[in-house]
Amino acid sequence: MNISSQHYRLINGAFALACAVLLGYAYYLQFSQYLDPCPLCIFQRLAFMAFGAFALLAALHSPQATGRKIYGALQFASAAAGAAIAGRHIWLQSLPPDEVPECGPGLDFMLETLPLFDAMREAFTGSGECAQVSWTFWGLSMPWWTLVWYVGLGLAAIWVATRPLSNRNF
Repeated sequence: MNISSQHYRLINGAFALACAVLLGYAYYLQFSQYLDPCPLCIFQRLAFMAFGAFALLAALHSPQATGRKIYGALQFASAAAGAAIAGRHIWLQSLPPDEVPECGPGLDFMLETLPLFDAMREAFTGSGECAQVSWTFWGLSMPWWTLVWYVGLGLAAIWVATRPLSNRNF
């Protein structure tokens, strides 16, 4: 299946919109339902922001074949990073209670007091607060749903980036 420039723009616009809606819902839960995000949740948000930004740039730029592959690779890398973070988060949530790491300081505190890479290492080694499941939908926690979205968006981005160009307009 060939993809025209207009279809490419629409698809990437839809990717950017999906990321904006997902982030909007996360902020709704944080500020309206008072579900404070753990450090891994914040990193997952950053991955959605990166994917959405690359999708928006791709939609605005509407590049030719090589540019589409570059944008697709950047989108896929963002989705893969988000999926890895979500996987780590899911693993922490699946630990028995006696194996859950102790709660550490919040990400804000770590970023203020530690160098960036030390703060990231501390956040990824896990915190007890990341093991808590405070929201579910159809039996899946938030990290499971983000993993589903990362896999779907990442695969879709690669698929769109590798489709041949079409000269037709719709």
